[in-house]
Amino acid sequence: MSRKSDIYHSILIVSSSEQFNSKIKKYLTGFVTIDIKKSVALARRSILEKYYDIIVINAPLQDESGIEFAFDATDKCNASVLFVSPREVYEDVLENVTDKGILAITKDMIDGRLDKAIRYLTAVQSRMHKLEKKTLTLEEKMEEIRLVNRAKLLLMEQKGMTEDEAHSYILKCAMDNGASRRRIAEDIINKLC
Repeated sequence: MSRKSDIYHSILIVSSSEQFNSKIKKYLTGFVTIDIKKSVALARRSILEKYYDIIVINAPLQDESGIEFAFDATDKCNASVLFVSPREVYEDVLENVTDKGILAITKDMIDGRLDKAIRYLTAVQSRMHKLEKKTLTLEEKMEEIRLVNRAKLLLMEQKGMTEDEAHSYILKCAMDNGASRRRIAEDIINKLC
């Protein structure tokens, strides 16, 4: 399953079954980080210390069913969660986890669907990362606009410029100095405040 899109992702497997752990590892050759924890207590500690894109929970676990941990993981760390449950409780698990955005499969579906489930969760995480980058870019642009407007206001108040003159002054300084409008605005604010 190793593809270029997997390379930047990390995964936490929470499972006390060596058989499951060795089976899932076959699908994870392209992941940078693959951590396996045998209990929820160890997994909770791990998500406090590291960021994971995907968390796979093979239920039940030694210390609890894993459902509460799945809820915590989606709420606290934005990881995509795959919950693998026994067939007998699958319908109840599915009813509980679906509204939280947790993908659930049964243990007998592992061979046919585990690869597709991991690929799906990897794609979801990739899209989330792209959206986060866009959000950061928009926030940076909004901050630049705020700084430029503050610098224009200071130029208007203290240098007697009109808004158009202040705007042109900032643009000209940015071009002449090969700097961003943000840096010029910060310089103006620092000098005039």
